[in-house]
Amino acid sequence: MAVNNELIKDDLYEAVNGEWLKTAKIPDDKPATGGFNDLVDEIDKQLMDDFDTYADGREKADDSRFNEMIKLYRIAKKFDWRKKVGPQPLKRMLASVEKLESYADYQTQWKNWILSGMPSPISFDIDADMKNATVYALFASSPSLILPDKSYYAEGKKAQHDQLLQLWSSMVATLLDKLGYSKTEAAKLIDDAKKFDALLAPHVKSAEEAADYSKMYNPQSVAELAGSTDQLDIAAVIKQLVGEEPEKVIVMEPEYFKALNDILKDNFALFKSWALIRVVRENASYLDDEMREINGRYNRALSGSKKPVSQRKFAYYLARDMFSQVAGDYYGKKYFGPQAKADVHYMVEQMIKVYKGRLTNNTWLSKATRDKAILKLDKLGIQVGYPDKIPALYDQFKVDEEESLIANLNQLTVIANKELFSRWNKPVDRMRWEMSAATVNAYYHPFKNIIVFPAAILQAPFYSLKQSSSQNYGGIGAVIAHEISHAFDNNGSLFDEFGNLNNWWTDEDSAHFKQLAQKMIKEFDGIPFAGQKVNGKLTVSENIADAGGLSCALEAAKTEADFNAQEFFINWATIWRMKATEQYMQLLLSIDVHAPQKLRANIQAENLDDFYTAFEIKPGDKMYRAPEERVHIW
Repeated sequence: MAVNNELIKDDLYEAVNGEWLKTAKIPDDKPATGGFNDLVDEIDKQLMDDFDTYADGREKADDSRFNEMIKLYRIAKKFDWRKKVGPQPLKRMLASVEKLESYADYQTQWKNWILSGMPSPISFDIDADMKNATVYALFASSPSLILPDKSYYAEGKKAQHDQLLQLWSSMVATLLDKLGYSKTEAAKLIDDAKKFDALLAPHVKSAEEAADYSKMYNPQSVAELAGSTDQLDIAAVIKQLVGEEPEKVIVMEPEYFKALNDILKDNFALFKSWALIRVVRENASYLDDEMREINGRYNRALSGSKKPVSQRKFAYYLARDMFSQVAGDYYGKKYFGPQAKADVHYMVEQMIKVYKGRLTNNTWLSKATRDKAILKLDKLGIQVGYPDKIPALYDQFKVDEEESLIANLNQLTVIANKELFSRWNKPVDRMRWEMSAATVNAYYHPFKNIIVFPAAILQAPFYSLKQSSSQNYGGIGAVIAHEISHAFDNNGSLFDEFGNLNNWWTDEDSAHFKQLAQKMIKEFDGIPFAGQKVNGKLTVSENIADAGGLSCALEAAKTEADFNAQEFFINWATIWRMKATEQYMQLLLSIDVHAPQKLRANIQAENLDDFYTAFEIKPGDKMYRAPEERVHIW
């Protein structure tokens, strides 16, 4: 790609992506387009075409799990049939909510509601115990709010708060009207639900607070947790979910549980309305197409998307997400293959070696901390491409084409949640995949000390045999090293080589690291973007990982005979290209732990000395950052 080097001195991101930005069109059914999004679109098209081939009977699959997924896809596509049936499948669910007259009534249904994904004042989950990562533990947290984040309820955001709640109310009123509720009934339900939501908001964590993993681990005995409220029997429902009484529950939001009794007490009517509307919102899209369009209005307003996804794409997303590992396995084997899997696995190992070298030669860590960091790298689990085996859960998934879409989804959700809670207190399957191989993403899991690179991200512009090694290192190399860096960001650094929350740092090293992390917070905090400002604290862990990732990928690229620094940085800027609606960018600034893509591209390049040499950037150029202001951590 020909890029004007003079323009790079002013703005790397704009110089590389400016022409693309002028002509790129945001699809009507999405809030953004760009590097990641374009890959998603290509994969969606490939898999939708394949799903149709099987759904129409033009091809037959030997895999029974795949065939069940295609059955669900076929049911989800039957919009005309669902229109004829009408809202009855949802009305049956709502009848069970309307019958409730007290928390005692709800208690009798609580376990079943949790298993079928219906509303609960407590969210329960199973994951590796943060202090004993070889065993699955029970976690407890708050339910989600109506608005995207607690910060939207702050005084300074009153205008936005009121506007969004009005949009939400209008949408829910239309849904309730279509379900046969009178205007008076609907107005009361909506008012009650908003009142209950307002009771939750002061006590839940904001995205910024939730981004600090060190505050996530607050173990309580079941008796302590049950003492949070006398309105519901928490101990009883826990025993029903996991089969016995755990020694501890990991409470992620202790402030919420301190307030739980006051939230619930004398507020059953509000809770019931809140629950009823959540059931409507979670299921209305599975009725006819008109209900699906109405039910998406609020989220489209939040993101700036103009239209709902097509019927075909809706059906595909539904089937793909419910059978995520089955769809991922199919995609990985068909479009990625064992050779590419081996190639990328090798690249990951090479990046780990570079990181190990970095740590060995690190000048600010003591030997004790350095040795533990290297041990953590030695124990790092690597997942590339697609899983070697699909969890047995999917063998239990059976779809009945004579039943409604809602009934099928309810039954599949119950099976999935029973399997989830059955894992409690059992050994952690560290290499069990949690992300579909058809997902354009990658992640590091601190409780398991593993990095995961699904097949879908392992293509151009991130990675291609047609790209130079420098381009590949500026793309997938930086992404790989970014995920490795998460093992040593402000959150990952709290966990040892087994994924246990365990301080393996000396006090001096920890204090120095915190100073460096503070520099990264300062580097991003308050930068104006999309009419708002970047939150340096919310984005610090991803910014540390970006910095470490780009720096290590550059070092690895330099070992190649065909190294070209300009190609490296240009492809780094290319992978972050994104054109998005202003509403979506503002939403991300409030809830996303990643900084805006343009800033990720530019600021991390500005932190590296080689960037200045590559493009002859001097003081006075807009991309120039004084050496003492460049942040280097890993």
